[in-house]
Formats: sequence, structure tokens, C-alpha cells
Amino acid sequence: MSQFNISLSQKAGILAEALPYIRGFHGKTFVIKYGGNAMTEPALKAAFGRDIALLRLVGMNPIVVHGGGPQINELLDTMGVDAVFRRGMRVTDEKTMHVVEMVLGELNQEIVGLINLHGGKAVGLNGQDGHFIHARKMLLPPAEGESEPVDLGQVGDIERIDADLINILSARGYIPVIMPIGVGPDGEPYNINADLVAGRLAETLGAEKLLLLTNTPGVLDREGNLLNCITAADIERLCQDGTINGGMLPKLDAALHAVRHGVHSAHVVDGRVPNALLLEVLTSEGVGTTILPDDAPQFLADSRRYLEPVK
Repeated sequence: MSQFNISLSQKAGILAEALPYIRGFHGKTFVIKYGGNAMTEPALKAAFGRDIALLRLVGMNPIVVHGGGPQINELLDTMGVDAVFRRGMRVTDEKTMHVVEMVLGELNQEIVGLINLHGGKAVGLNGQDGHFIHARKMLLPPAEGESEPVDLGQVGDIERIDADLINILSARGYIPVIMPIGVGPDGEPYNINADLVAGRLAETLGAEKLLLLTNTPGVLDREGNLLNCITAADIERLCQDGTINGGMLPKLDAALHAVRHGVHSAHVVDGRVPNALLLEVLTSEGVGTTILPDDAPQFLADSRRYLEPVK
């Protein structure tokens, strides 16, 4: 439905529908992993910047974590640098790490600019700022027939995240936009999976929601049907029986860990839909899959409390 065939009463109804969600989530923290088509198509990029600014302006605390895999691949290809992968993960040598830092830095400033253009107060960060993402080298355990762990170079895992810097910025009205680079004990930078950073950051902050933008409608069953609302236990079962595989696995690993460590819900959101964030956060239908903790009834009771009329 375009803006030209929505009546004034329909517009008013849409705005009224958002009110209880705005009230219920006022002051709550949302960690948003930004990537996929939403990060490459101009119209979707503009909509994302506007959505983030709006969420902050109506009283929510959005925090953005972004990736940049396709852009990194493109620059490496232009430079004639051969990509080496082990078990689907990029081996990141020193030269590749320089490219990662350069590409992520440029993307970070672009996202900051898009949000600020629409009235937000975004600030770009990486994990080396204030040493807030503490990382260590990631070693893959030996596979069958291997005797030594697989060294991926400057690919990192997270030891811990210090939330002080994020909390200070959020308390003063700023929107942190974070690139997934951590720092080791000797100051060495590490490239970290952005889904992992988003999930651990949501856990550390005790976020209300973790939202993961993807290029799919959400989590699908074996027949390709969208699962609108499932629990962490359901996710675990779907991963074990092979229904969920490939690039969705790291996203759902992050979501699963988050909802089992204090995050109230995780959402796999179709980032190809314009204004996907607003539709997921401020409407009852949403545009993806909601993942609830195993103790889902308590969460549903909390949700009903958010939507109760003000007394």
C-alpha cells in the first residue's frame, strides 16, 4: 500500500497502534545488528537511518552493530588479494586486517551520517575505543584427522565487553554505532563476527531486544514457512535436525545465547522490507521471527503488561 492510497483515518490508526509500544518500550535498550540488503540498497539505507533516529527520539535506546563482509570482499578482490577460508571462516592475515579496518571505518561513518541526517546523535565506535571489547585469538578445534587447532589469524572471540562507555553515551542521548573490532591484551586488533558482538553486547547491557537484520523473511521451517514466534528450545531443535543451517547459524547462536542470558527477546528481521525496524518494534504483526526465552509464558505476561492501558 503506497502513501497515495492510505486514507487519513488509516494513517491515524497506524500511529495510534504504535502508541502502546512506544509507551511500553520507553527507556528500553535495543541492540540492532545491521547488515544485508538493508546496508547496500540506497532506499533501505535511508529508511534504516530514519528508523534509528525515530526510535531514539521517541524515548528508546537503539545501539547499532554493523558488519561489512560483502564490502570487504569487494575491496580485497579489487586489490587482487586472494581470500583464504577454513571451514567457512576467513583467514585474516595482517594485510587483510588492514582492509577490514579501512572498510568498516568507512561504513561506520556512513551509518553515523545517515542517522544524524534525520535528527539522531550517532557516534561511531570500535572495540578499541576505551578498550571496551576485550578479545582473544579464535582457534577452531581440530577436525577429524587434524591434530592441531586451526589458526585463523586476526579473527577474534570475545572475552568480555565493558559497558561503561556505551552507558555514558546512551545516558546523554547519543546513539552508539559499533564496528565489530576487538582488542587483545597486547593491543592487537581482532576482527569479530558482528552477530557475536551484537549478541554479547545485548547480554552485557541487559537489553530488552536483540534485532538481527537479514536477507530472509525470518526463521523458516522445513517447508519454507515463516515461524513467527518460537522459543530458544525450538531454535536448538531446528539446528540439531538440520532445518537451520548455513549463514543463519551464527545469527541464531547469538540469539539463543542472548535470550538465555537475560535479553527479553531476539528478532530475526527481514531487512529487505522498508522500515523493517519500525514494523517489528511498533506493530503487532512484525516482519520476521521473534525468539523468546524458554520461560516464554513469563515473557508473554510482561508483553501484556506493556500494552495495558495507562490507569
